[in-house]
Amino acid sequence: MSLSRREFMQVMGIAAAGGMLLDAKGALAAPSAGALYDVPRYGNVHLLHFTDCHAQLTPVYFREPNVNLGVGQAVGRMPHLVGEQLLRQTGMKPGTPEAHAFTYLNFEQAAATYGKVGGFAHLSTLVKRMRASRPGALLLDGGDTWQGSATALWTNGQDMVDACLELGVDVMTAHWEMTLGDKRVKEIVERDFNGKVDFVAQNIQTTDFGDPVFKPYVMKEMNGVQVAIIGQAFPYTPIANPRYMVPEWSFGIQEENMQKMVDECRAKGAKVVVVLSHNGMDVDLKMASRVRGIDAIMGGHTHDGMPAPVIVANGGGKTLVTNAGSNSKFLGVLDFDVRNGAIQGFRYKLLPVFSNFLPADRDMAALVKKIRAPYEAKLNEKLAMTQGTLYRRGNFNGTFDQLIVDALIDVKGADLAFSPGFRWGTSLLPDSPILMEHLMDQTATTYSYSTLTEMTGATIKNIMEDVADNLFNPDPYYQQGGDMVRVGGMQYAIEPNARMGARIQDMRLNGKLIEADKTYKVAGWAPVAEGATGEPVWEVVGKWLRDKKTVAPRKLNTPRLIGMDGNPGIAL
Repeated sequence: MSLSRREFMQVMGIAAAGGMLLDAKGALAAPSAGALYDVPRYGNVHLLHFTDCHAQLTPVYFREPNVNLGVGQAVGRMPHLVGEQLLRQTGMKPGTPEAHAFTYLNFEQAAATYGKVGGFAHLSTLVKRMRASRPGALLLDGGDTWQGSATALWTNGQDMVDACLELGVDVMTAHWEMTLGDKRVKEIVERDFNGKVDFVAQNIQTTDFGDPVFKPYVMKEMNGVQVAIIGQAFPYTPIANPRYMVPEWSFGIQEENMQKMVDECRAKGAKVVVVLSHNGMDVDLKMASRVRGIDAIMGGHTHDGMPAPVIVANGGGKTLVTNAGSNSKFLGVLDFDVRNGAIQGFRYKLLPVFSNFLPADRDMAALVKKIRAPYEAKLNEKLAMTQGTLYRRGNFNGTFDQLIVDALIDVKGADLAFSPGFRWGTSLLPDSPILMEHLMDQTATTYSYSTLTEMTGATIKNIMEDVADNLFNPDPYYQQGGDMVRVGGMQYAIEPNARMGARIQDMRLNGKLIEADKTYKVAGWAPVAEGATGEPVWEVVGKWLRDKKTVAPRKLNTPRLIGMDGNPGIAL
């Protein structure tokens, strides 16, 4: 696939006509919704893509990170740019709806101006609008769909299965879906998706004979063109999540098998080959450089809203690599022009889903209302008021994570606390009620047991070093895509570019150095070990919030960074 300079400039440009700049008084101005979603049809192969919605059926606030560090070859490259650095590289204008969608800048003011993002009823309207002008368009779901909310947990994922069927999903791959357990996943795929949604994953095999568990790919004909969609589930599922939930399935990147599947699809006549991936952006970029014959990787897992694809050269040509953000706040639209048996050009847009600018689809709104009706009283329980913004996202901490570790320390009587570096979780504006639904948005997993464990200082360091290597290993194939474990009560320094085992330094508790052979009481939640028990973390934090009634702005406990001066992936 070759790109002219004109095509390259078009894909790098952000449709400035879709928003308006600051007005004469410096206030954020209202955008033109019509222009924002005016994406003319191009070509004859059309792919729509969302990923990592984390079961958010209704519109939410979501603050993008101000820390997304790149290491190794990723320094200064997308997606490891934040704030003004991201605006400069992409050509987006400050003060526009796009700037709000893709960055944390002026978050509170912009959120109040433009309203909430996402919501399946509004996403459905946008999907139907794009499909109306794109005959045969396929809707791809990149996974992390059946987990992340109270209703998804309480219905065992059925709420999201029903919503995705109503949305018209054609092809899906997975990650957090696996935490419902292998039997439940197979039940949904075989019973609910049968003949309606293709569930694909070339890298999930049985542990005994290496047989494929799901279809590796699906072939579709669109406007006379053969199109292949190959699935790539999250490679590290049995490590990042409990192994006992999928005991007879193996995962992994499976690069050689991916090449085999691409070649097989080409041999069957595919003129367009797309990988629907849950690798994470950096892993996808490396895979694109090593596997030949992929036209595009439409990725997820790391929640990076990529306003334009990265174009990666490899031995077979070029591959587009995209990532469509999270929380149902984006819809990717990829159009290919295929003529004479080859791709002649493409257009790509990542459209933010502003609920104020898109009317709710009537049928989807009715379904969402029906799904939520039995749980409304429980979801709307007011636990406390927050005086400051609460968010989760960023390499080292977020204010909602800080709230969780503060609560764990207080309730459990711990010296320090850990909270997983999960990237899912919605945001709250200042002076808002914290509802049970909001707390569940941060904590709803099938293994959210709270724990209190005695650990030596050496064990604490080993745990943190292991997580740091998952995040900052210079080889993307060794990264697992989450953020750093959130730490409460203990201060430390981190040198992301240091060798494995030497990144975590100067660990202190109340100003005193952590001693390697001394024992400390450590609170936490979401253990991956089989047999773990404990009070659900939402009950622990819920009690704390009810007692507090009003929560003051959280003071973030973040590490002292070493060797990161000038890194464009951080803005403090």
